[in-house]
Amino acid sequence: MAKARLEIDPAAFDPDAADPELVKLNDWLRDKHRQRPDTWSLPIEAVRHARKAGKGIFPFAPRDKKAETHIHIGSAGREIAMRIIRPSNGATRGTFLHIHGGGWVFGGSEESDPWLRRLADNTGLTVVSVEYRLAPEHPFPAAPDDCTDVAAALAKGHLPVPRGFLAIGGESAGAHLAVLTLLRLRDDYQLRPFGAALLVAGCYDLSLTPSVRAAGEERLVLNTDDVKEFVLRFVPDDYGLKDPHVSPLYADLQGLPPARFSCGTADLLIDDTLFMASRWLSAGNAVELHLTNAGAHVFEAFPSGAGIRSLDGMEAYLRERIDFPA
Repeated sequence: MAKARLEIDPAAFDPDAADPELVKLNDWLRDKHRQRPDTWSLPIEAVRHARKAGKGIFPFAPRDKKAETHIHIGSAGREIAMRIIRPSNGATRGTFLHIHGGGWVFGGSEESDPWLRRLADNTGLTVVSVEYRLAPEHPFPAAPDDCTDVAAALAKGHLPVPRGFLAIGGESAGAHLAVLTLLRLRDDYQLRPFGAALLVAGCYDLSLTPSVRAAGEERLVLNTDDVKEFVLRFVPDDYGLKDPHVSPLYADLQGLPPARFSCGTADLLIDDTLFMASRWLSAGNAVELHLTNAGAHVFEAFPSGAGIRSLDGMEAYLRERIDFPA
């Protein structure tokens, strides 16, 4: 298995080569956003409730009837809930630690049930999704504290799930928290338990990359102001936005697991993925980069052939590393 594959295909940025289905999805997203009230004009709890009910921009995610809830007692006696989804056939080869997105402010572990069910069934990995504390009620470092507590407990065999092969991943803010978790395990616990990372459309520079700054007002799920508002609520004033403990793009990335970075080229976080994948490689880690022409932010959440192909690729990546670990 090759140590790294970091290739940027110019066709991924060619508008004439865009998937017509994704172009149509992007037009639908623009139209829907124009019809909806601005997220930041509403109370945060109202937005959270609407999102869970499928009334946000993302489609409703049916809850998995076989999902389990487990409470882990973390640092200082904190109760950290997690959602566990086991393969339907009862056989399992290890565990995938999932960290959900939502800009550190919105989202919940149950909102990813359909994707995590298919991941469990198609890879044979039990999935643990962390219900970390949300900002602004619990700003940084609350979320990475919770994720690290659960990851350390998983690595040490203190959770009711198999170890075997361990992988970690998340989407958007969840990808950011997954990288911070890997760094904290390495530095604070001297642990490197994960054999693979799935990092989907992550935000790795909270001081904002050029593509985030250039996106402007147009929303394809997110716009420039949305990312600014998320960061404002997540990061207290006494932390610098380029602090490597906050923005992992600036961290020492040596000794991290093989990672698959993926992003749509219409996603305002495209620079975050391109920059982080390059830094991952330059630190000596195995990396793959997968770009989808015209894909909006976390386009996999919407029905499309491209979304299915992207999920298929993530699952194939995990299966390959289970069979042939780095």
